[in-house]
Amino acid sequence: MKFALKCSPGQKITKRQGRVAIIGAGPAGLGAAGYLICKGYDVDVYDRMPEPGGMTLFAIPNWRLPWKNVRAGVEELRELGVNFFTNVKVICDDEYRIEGDQFVKSKVHLEELIDRYDAVIIATGTWESRRLRIPGEDLKGSYLALDYLFRIYASQHGYLPKSEVYRTGLKSMVVGAGLTAVDAAIESQLEGAREVYLSYRRTINEAPAGKAEINRLIQRGVKLMELTLPVEASGKETVEAVKLVKMRLGKPDASGRPAPEPIPGSEFVVSVDTLISAIGEIPTPPMRKECCGVTLRQNGTIDTDTQGRTRRLGVFAAGDVTNGPTLIGKALAHGMRIAQSVEAFLEAGGKRGGSWRS
Repeated sequence: MKFALKCSPGQKITKRQGRVAIIGAGPAGLGAAGYLICKGYDVDVYDRMPEPGGMTLFAIPNWRLPWKNVRAGVEELRELGVNFFTNVKVICDDEYRIEGDQFVKSKVHLEELIDRYDAVIIATGTWESRRLRIPGEDLKGSYLALDYLFRIYASQHGYLPKSEVYRTGLKSMVVGAGLTAVDAAIESQLEGAREVYLSYRRTINEAPAGKAEINRLIQRGVKLMELTLPVEASGKETVEAVKLVKMRLGKPDASGRPAPEPIPGSEFVVSVDTLISAIGEIPTPPMRKECCGVTLRQNGTIDTDTQGRTRRLGVFAAGDVTNGPTLIGKALAHGMRIAQSVEAFLEAGGKRGGSWRS
C-alpha cells in the first residue's frame, strides 16, 4: 500500500503558504498528508504510536497487509517533507485511555495545535473495542480483540516484550464475524490454541467479513457456531466456560440484515479458557464531549459536513473517526478527499476569512 498518491513522477512541488497538522498516522491521516505535501503545504503528523501506520501496522496482520508496504509509503512521505511526531497524544479537556497509550511520551492540547497551524485534520480512527457487557467479562483470559491483536503485533515489531502479549489457552472462543474476528481466530491458533470457536449471532451469509473469509477459517479447523450469542463467562479467576444462547433471525433491523433474537430456554455451555470479543470498534476522537468547538454525534463520531469541516473554523475530520469503522481503502480515500477541502479552505484565505466558506 502506498500513501503519497498525488505526486506525479518527476513533479516539481511548488511551495504554498499554509501549515497543516494531522492528528493520527493511520490510512486517513497518511492519505491526507500525501495529498497536501504534494500540493506544497507544510505537513506535520502527530501520532501516539512509536511509528506511523496506525492500525495497518498495529491491528492488521502482516499476512493480510504486508507491513513493508506500509513502511515504504511512510518513508515516501518523509522524503517528500512530511514531519512525523510519534509517541505524542493529542488531548482535549476530557482525556481518556485507549489501546496503545502505553507508548505515549508527551501530550499536546488540541487548542494548541489549532492556534499554531492554519488547518488541523483529526484522523484518530476507532481505537476502542466494544464490550460484550456480560457477567464474567472481566475474568482473566477474557480479552478485547483490538487489544489482543495490538499486543501481538507490537511485540512482533519489537515495541513490546513477549511477556505483554496476552496468554492464549488451549481452547479459544472468538465472538464476532468481521475481519477483526477472523484475524483474532487465526492469531489464537498461532498462539497455541488447539480448539478455536467462532460464535456469531447471525449466519455465515450475514458475516461482515464475507463467506470466503469465514470458509477459510473453517478450512483451518475453526468451529463456526452460527446463531449463538454469549451471555455469561464463568470461572474462579480465569475463564473456564462460556454460556451461550441460541438465536433465530427475525425481521431486518436498521442495518438491513435480519435481526437476531434469542430463543428462550436454549442456553448451553462450552468449555473454553480464552474469550476474545471482536464485535466492533468505536470512534476515538481526542474528546468525549464538545471541546475546542468540535462537537460529536450521538454515536461518538466527530460531527462534520460533507467537506469534513467541524464546527470549529479550520478544523476538519477524516476517516473512521467521523465515518465509523470502515475498510482501509475507504479511509485512505476519505483522507485524501478531505485534504482537498483543506486545500480549498487555505486557498480561500483560511482563518483570515473568519468563517467557513462554501
